[in-house]
Amino acid sequence: MGKITKESTIQEALKINPSCAEVLLSVGMHCLGCAMARGETVEQAAQVHNVNADELVKKMNEAK
Repeated sequence: MGKITKESTIQEALKINPSCAEVLLSVGMHCLGCAMARGETVEQAAQVHNVNADELVKKMNEAK
């Protein structure tokens, strides 16, 4: 598959690397299955949760 980017939606990111769910949960993103996950990008979610998007993407891609 591809790599998670800031432009990936949360839903796409979870398909690319299901293990990234732990990273998202660790920064307070608990609504992984909600409707927003289908259209909200990683960058948008990071902004809402006051998280650095570049660091988040790096951690999401490294998750195992």
